[in-house]
Order: sequence, then structure tokens, then C-alpha cells
Amino acid sequence: MPDFLTRRNGTWHFVRRVPTEFAEFDKRGVIRHSTKVRVTTDRTGRRATRVADRLNAELEAHWRQLAGEQADDATRGYEDARRRARSLGFEYVDNGQILVLPLEKRLERLEALLSRNLENDASARAALLGTQPRPSFPLSKLFEEYEGLTQDERKNYSRNQLRVWRGGRMRVVRELVDIVGDKPITELTPDDGIEYSEWWRGRVVEGEVNAKSANKSMGMLSRMLKKVSIRRRFNLPEIFKGLKLEGEVQKARSPFDPDFIQSTLLADGTLEGMNEEARLLFYVLADTGLRPSEAANLQADTIHLDGSIPYVEVLPDGREMKTQDSRREVPLVGVALAAMKLRPNGFPHYRDKTATLSAVVNKYLTNHGLRPTKDHSLYSLRHSFKDRLVAAEVPDSIIDNLMGHRTGKVKYGKGPPLELKLKHLESIAFKPPSRL
Repeated sequence: MPDFLTRRNGTWHFVRRVPTEFAEFDKRGVIRHSTKVRVTTDRTGRRATRVADRLNAELEAHWRQLAGEQADDATRGYEDARRRARSLGFEYVDNGQILVLPLEKRLERLEALLSRNLENDASARAALLGTQPRPSFPLSKLFEEYEGLTQDERKNYSRNQLRVWRGGRMRVVRELVDIVGDKPITELTPDDGIEYSEWWRGRVVEGEVNAKSANKSMGMLSRMLKKVSIRRRFNLPEIFKGLKLEGEVQKARSPFDPDFIQSTLLADGTLEGMNEEARLLFYVLADTGLRPSEAANLQADTIHLDGSIPYVEVLPDGREMKTQDSRREVPLVGVALAAMKLRPNGFPHYRDKTATLSAVVNKYLTNHGLRPTKDHSLYSLRHSFKDRLVAAEVPDSIIDNLMGHRTGKVKYGKGPPLELKLKHLESIAFKPPSRL
């Protein structure tokens, strides 16, 4: 059952206990809301999950707001000082920066106070002398602040996409705190960036990780700090500038040879030990070239088996798509068509669980000696699919459409019709196992 959902009197209800870190702000203990979705009309909880996700997002935002009221007060005070300085004809400058200004610039501010009889006005003094404390928060709160500032960027993410997005960013913040301490974010310096970079460099030298992982982590932190710096007017230094590690290698996945797919992977009995949904998804990927996440999230309303040309639609359907060009229609042929006929409603066990699917399939292939090299994986089927299209001399425009690749070109018309795509796919289709 989806998280935070329970059945009550024939209706799906959202139920969540207040987390410990927010218990002092929210005394309700357990939060309960009806989704107003009847179980009889939503047996799997699909529609109710969408309502629950919205309720959960609103609840978490409420908790963050309660916990952040003190920080908000500091922010408001700082913004008030900036506005007051502008009303007096000056830009707000922190006191430390004022002290290094030329003497005449400092005197201008003092004269403005005295000439307007504002020397006893505390807010005016703070505005012109730069003594209003700059709002800040501990480095450990960086992810929470960043998440709150960028909610609009993830409005279409699925629950699993959010989990993955959060996990990586929370990890890099914990790493930085462990290395430089939980200092106020406004006290970060380039030396802190060097410390973090050198920690990663040591791991790369020891062979624990590669340079790509190090650079990806620094990139995540850099984007988070930049966004918070701009939105909160912190003017933070770019602490990771120039610290990218050399030696990063972009390693492409190796495609399976088409003959190996047909003669070995699709041979009778080869994948019989794999659970049925994973096995059928493997077959679908082989003859559609879909990304594993796209195939695993197909549902009854995006699977069309009754028309003259069976096909599947790749739609967002509660997820953020990799690119806008990912939205497409792919005819079903060969082993993919045979597999989809057995799963006209999709693959609920692996819906929004692509990592689990890949782990199950790759483990099976490894244990049965079906990976020619360690670089071959479930995703290799997508690379093989493209190679087969190229070998069949399919036009680039149709290859890009079938693969859902970003082309960067202006779109004209509706694109290649199903009939044309079907013709090319039939020329490369695999023969299904006889026992499928």
C-alpha cells in the first residue's frame, strides 16, 4: 500500500504521524485527512496516492514554516533595513564593508543621519551603518532551505524521483558538514571548498570512487549554494570554483550483440528463473528501446493493443520526463508485443521502482553468466535497439523519435506516423521465445 494511505469506512485516508523534529511545533501527534476517494473506484490507490502526495507536500511545507519562523524574522529585519537604506538614498552595505570604504563615502552616511535628525532612529542607524545582522542558518539546514526555494522545479516528480533527488543532496550536505563543521552558511569560505575537494581527491587516489562521482557531488553543492545565495541575497563565494577533479571519464554502456539477444537471452528457458514481471519488462525493452523507467510506468491507458497497430504511449503520468521529446508513441512488434499482450494493464510491481527492476535483472544476468562484460546491463538493451535501427538504415529523424532523444530542433508537423515507425520496427523485430 502507498505510504500514508489507509482504508477507512470505504474511503482512502491520509494518515501521518508528526515527525520528532517537528513535534514541539505541531502537537497533533497524528494527522488524518480523507482523500475523498472511494476504495471501490480506486482499488489500487492510484488516484488516492496523488491526493496523498499533495497533502503530504502541504503538510511538510507547513512544518518547515513553523520551524523557520525565527529565521523568517531575521530575514524580514534584514529586508526592512535594505528598504530603509534605499528610501534614504543609499544601498544597504554591511558594516564590515562600510569600514573599508573611502572616508568621504563613510561620512556621507553619517551626515545623512545627522542632517535629517535620525541619529536616535534605531532602524535608520542600522540601515545606513550596516549593523542589521545578516540572516543566516546552519550549514546542516542547507538542503531544507534549498528544497523549500525550489518546490516549483519538482512539481511533476514522482515519489521515487523525489526520493532519489533528495537522497543525493542530503548526502552531500552531510559530507560537507562532517568536513568543515556546522557553521553558519554565511561563514563559508573558499578554504571550505578546498577541504571538501581534497577529501574527494583522497578517495579517488585510493581507488574508492572515480572523479566523476566527486565532480557530481561538488556540482550538486555548488548549485544549491548558488540558488540559496541568490534568493536569500547572501552573496556567498563560489567555494568550488576551479576545483573540478581531472580524469573524469564518460563511460558508455555496452550494447548486447543482436545475435546474442536472439540466440541466448531470448532462447526458451534462459530467463525462466526471473520473476514474471521483470522477465516481461526485459522483453518489452528489447523491441521498443524504451528507458526502463518508461516501460515500468506504462499503465492501462497508455497501452493500446486493440487497434490495427498495437502501440504504447510514453507520457509523464505523475513523473518528470527526462526531456520533452520523451513523449512519444512506439509501435509494439516481436517479443515486446507478445509480452505486452500478457500485461495489458502494465507492471504494478515495478511502477516507479526502476532501480529495483534493474537490480533484479542485472543480478539474474550476472548469476547466470549472461553479461558478456561488467559493462553490460539491462539498459544495454536500449543501446542495442539504437544500433539495430542504425544498421537497418532507419532515418535519423525516426531514430530520434523512437528513442525519445532531445534533438534541439524546432518541431514541425506531427512527426512520423505509426505506420512508418511500424515498418522500420518490423524489420528488426526479435522472434519471441516459443513458451512466451
